[in-house]
Amino acid sequence: MPPQKRATRRSPTPPRVVFAEEETGSDDSSSTSGGEEEEEEEEEVVGGDAVTVGEDINGGKSIHEAPVSIKITRRVCKVCKGTGHEAGFRGATYIDCPKKPCFLCKLPGHTTMTCPHRVAMEHGVVPAPRRHSRTPLDYVFERQLRPEIPKIKPAFVVPDQVDCAIIKFHSRRITCLEFHPTKNNVVLSGDKIKILFDIPCFFLLDSKKGQLGIWDYGMLHEKIVYRSIHSCILNNMKFNPVNEDTLFTSSSDGTICCTDLETGIPSILMDLNPDGWHGPANWVMLYGMDTNIERGLVLVADNFGHLYLVDARTRMRSGQSILVHKKGTKVVGLHCNPVHPDLLLSCGNDHFARIWDLRRLEAGSCLESLAHGRVVNSAYFSPLTGTKILTTSQDNRIRVWDSIFGNLERPSREVVHSHDFNRHLTPFKAEWDPKDPSESLVVIGRYISENYNGVALHPIDFIDMSTGQLVAEVMESNITTISPVNKLHPRDDILATGSSRSIFIWRPKEASKPEEEQQGKRFKAFTCGKNEKKSKGKFDDESDDDFGDFIRNSKRSRALKSERKPTQAKQSKSRT
Repeated sequence: MPPQKRATRRSPTPPRVVFAEEETGSDDSSSTSGGEEEEEEEEEVVGGDAVTVGEDINGGKSIHEAPVSIKITRRVCKVCKGTGHEAGFRGATYIDCPKKPCFLCKLPGHTTMTCPHRVAMEHGVVPAPRRHSRTPLDYVFERQLRPEIPKIKPAFVVPDQVDCAIIKFHSRRITCLEFHPTKNNVVLSGDKIKILFDIPCFFLLDSKKGQLGIWDYGMLHEKIVYRSIHSCILNNMKFNPVNEDTLFTSSSDGTICCTDLETGIPSILMDLNPDGWHGPANWVMLYGMDTNIERGLVLVADNFGHLYLVDARTRMRSGQSILVHKKGTKVVGLHCNPVHPDLLLSCGNDHFARIWDLRRLEAGSCLESLAHGRVVNSAYFSPLTGTKILTTSQDNRIRVWDSIFGNLERPSREVVHSHDFNRHLTPFKAEWDPKDPSESLVVIGRYISENYNGVALHPIDFIDMSTGQLVAEVMESNITTISPVNKLHPRDDILATGSSRSIFIWRPKEASKPEEEQQGKRFKAFTCGKNEKKSKGKFDDESDDDFGDFIRNSKRSRALKSERKPTQAKQSKSRT
């Protein structure tokens, strides 16, 4: 009997697996539970019955499984570009990159959520000392400039409740706010529009389209928007000290304008780009600006480190430009001393704030150079005596010097505060309270959000710079955007806040009414442009690119020309 062939069972060929990697950052919406569900679904596909039966070359049957593609998601950190972890905001919680120091204080050894400066803002701050040894200049200023300042420090008055608001007042983000210097209960008549200023109005600037807005927040609906002041971002403004009905403005289009507030007609005082756009290397943009009352000058600085002087009376440029900061860096802030206007304080992107004497102003002749860790957003003399200096830097530090006649090598105090964010936002600037006789209260917006009853809010901080303590943090549950622009009223207890395209007016809570009743009170708000078409761009109203307008306009014009050509050809064919 012939031997029988032993039946052999062929094992199916292993499935062909195709791996596809996908990088995801910290801002992805997928959570951990969602990833586990995805893995379970992929396992079901691999272990399923999706097989195909075919014939072998020798006539036998072979089993081939269908190819399976497995998608592997890989976490990528957008801070260090590494894999396996993520960093950034998740709701109101900031997740630090393990390869980087604390995002708040820039020091290693802890996270942002456990940073001691976040728990107590005065951590590590040495209070203002009571010195017994002073210089002769200190005694002179003590007798001449401080006789009216009370020795007992008065209590701070903090505007902590939103009184009214105007929503979407501008088409782009707000860059600065300013209260009118004298207009109280005065009726002004503009071109075709009458405005009643029963409470001092303030002026604000729209960044990208050169708009100047005027709003009477006492009447709420009374507003004016002048749309043709500049052709690019408006960076700064100052009232004319001689004529309060005119306003000086500086812009990234390289011009200084003097605008009549009644008619909205601007007159150009200086144009640094008379030949138009020839690329970013030759385009001059104007940033910091201030006025000198005694000399009748308008001082303005550009993005290449130069300072320009313009005579406000003759409206002509005075002399040549002077290099006051490192060549090729922006000079973002200028401030003349309120008591001695010949003293000028400048700050810029070269990590320095410098003190100058206008009587002998030339390159390299600064009186003092105040070093900082990163870019200096602002630098101001104290509003009453002019003896203190307040600076805001991108290294999350607010610095104060108690006396400009003392040792300026190191600041008197440094306060760690969250404001290290410039992209798509107006830079944060700490400003003095002009009504505080002790010259210690400052206001500044906060970048890192806090969790208030499940809502991520960005409060506005009032800080006592003499001790570094947080006096108050004001917030509104309906304001979820960041508030980088803040201005305190020079006479009333009012705070004006610019958040994105909207403006909010804050007042102190009434002591006679219960707190629960005041919290439930809704503020008055007026929304502008309800019927306007919304933009589809993600950061269309938040872009901080100064050249964006010119690049986008050139691309749009080219696209329109290319679209017009085929349409013209079709029309010619139809005519024939």
